[in-house]
Amino acid sequence: MPLMMPHSKILMAWLARVSAVSCSLLLLACARESVPLDDHSERNALIHSQHAVVSANRHASEIGRNIMRQGGNAMDAAIATKIALTFVEPHETGLGGGGFLLYYDAQSGQQYLYDGRETAPSTAHSDWFKVLGMPLHHYIAVTRGRSVGVPGMLAMLERAHQDHGQLPWAQLFEATIAMAEQGIDMPPRLQRQYAADRSLRWFGDMRHLHQQRSADDTPWLVNTELAHTLSLFAAEGSAPLYHGSVGEAYRERAAQRWPMRGELSAQDFADYQAVMRDPLCGDYRGWTVCSASAPSSAGVALLQILGILSHYDIASMSPDSPTFIHLYTEASRLAFADRQYYLGDPAFTNINESKLIAPDYLQKRAGLISRDRVMRKANPGDPDGEVQIRHAPAVKEDDEYGTSHLSVVDHQGNAVALTGSIEAPFGSRMMARGLMLNNQLTDFDFDSELSDRLAPNRVEPGKRPRSSMAPTLIFSPDGELTYVLGSRGGSRIIGYVAKTVIGVIDWRLSLQRAIDLPNMLHRGERLELEAGTVLDERVESLLRLGHKVDLITLESGVHGIERVDDGWRGAADKRMEGAVYGDSRE
Repeated sequence: MPLMMPHSKILMAWLARVSAVSCSLLLLACARESVPLDDHSERNALIHSQHAVVSANRHASEIGRNIMRQGGNAMDAAIATKIALTFVEPHETGLGGGGFLLYYDAQSGQQYLYDGRETAPSTAHSDWFKVLGMPLHHYIAVTRGRSVGVPGMLAMLERAHQDHGQLPWAQLFEATIAMAEQGIDMPPRLQRQYAADRSLRWFGDMRHLHQQRSADDTPWLVNTELAHTLSLFAAEGSAPLYHGSVGEAYRERAAQRWPMRGELSAQDFADYQAVMRDPLCGDYRGWTVCSASAPSSAGVALLQILGILSHYDIASMSPDSPTFIHLYTEASRLAFADRQYYLGDPAFTNINESKLIAPDYLQKRAGLISRDRVMRKANPGDPDGEVQIRHAPAVKEDDEYGTSHLSVVDHQGNAVALTGSIEAPFGSRMMARGLMLNNQLTDFDFDSELSDRLAPNRVEPGKRPRSSMAPTLIFSPDGELTYVLGSRGGSRIIGYVAKTVIGVIDWRLSLQRAIDLPNMLHRGERLELEAGTVLDERVESLLRLGHKVDLITLESGVHGIERVDDGWRGAADKRMEGAVYGDSRE
């Protein structure tokens, strides 16, 4: 008989084998390309009186606009745009992942939040991402089959369309099917990420992501497998994914990745349901800000940051002043402390979100901030007790940074803010039937316990991991929908959206100008400032206040629409390749 290696040696050999992949991924995370910001925002200055769509890609935005030209409403356009992004932005989002959709019905004035977050398989357990009792490095866990959750995006879009769509479901797929069959020039950002991510050479699925044009060797994106899969979805709805051959191929692909193979079952897929939830809303200087509730942490964290800052005269401060940056990031530290301590899937965790955003609680939390010095430690608080829980563990930052956001408004004033993700760029580095497999289960906490309690975001069977996606609607003091927005960026989404909200409300900037402001955020460990901006000159002042500062590339992807006197005006983040498409009355 052949000699058998001890389990520990097998695992150590495997860890050594994947360490090069981990290093490549780490290098990519630190070396993403910086896109300089322009001084002016002329490309998105057009006002659209009829309807507007803004997303991360011009092909997707144009498809959404054309759907409304064909008589569709905002929901139809948002779904068609998201389907298109599955093809043109496969490394960030798609029907193989999940997301949150916030819909505003202009006639009734009602909001509807759809939760299409992924779920863990029935076999998941507390040691899901551990080896020999030790948590895996995040970048190793990303590429394991166990990172893949039951995708929720398609089920969410189908349910939202049944509730609010106007055009036939199949019509929303037609343009993307044709585009995926015929191909397009590979979008520049996808080219850059594909070329820069050296880890992709380890994964066969990724090596065949694109073909080359024979004429001039220009990178060419085509996905005939996806076109066939979309044709099935167009004809049969979500059934091929949750009850049929597409789902079977998806599960089999995840199960092939060794070690730590995926354990998704046919029953896990059959049991999946998109969930309708109430959005979380709060007041900020008379404006009403609404965003996603749990299992997204964005609603609580965003409203906590704003609620704490409401006790300061932010309008009198410069957006790049050390005083504002200090107050803003200290508020963020407190919000992220509560986020870690309390938030997870509400089906598994008893969460009282209304208490966490209550004005009296946030006033007490604001009292913990000093203008002259950073807090030694940002602790969570107890809305019913102590303003800070001193024995709580320090906040650990999440490692993810992918995702994509789109915003739509139609001629009736209906609006959609939709944030979707496969988690890391290129997800789990696996594809099935043309779909990129997500790695969303790495959004769970790998340790099942905090210092004094079970982690609310620990891995459990059938559970949805905590998210940071923040589809957001903002209503003026007289109740009129005024802004529709959201962002990409993993847990940094919260900071990107908060900065933008402050820009339009406190400093009365146009939405585009607010998006263009240099990014700054704090997720619990270090103050992150956008390199190559005026913030470079603020580092010394912030160091003197006691901050630990990182100057890094911060690729937000805030895409939104604002109400103006003559209609609607889109705004696309210039750090990405976003595009606004719309129409005006002739």
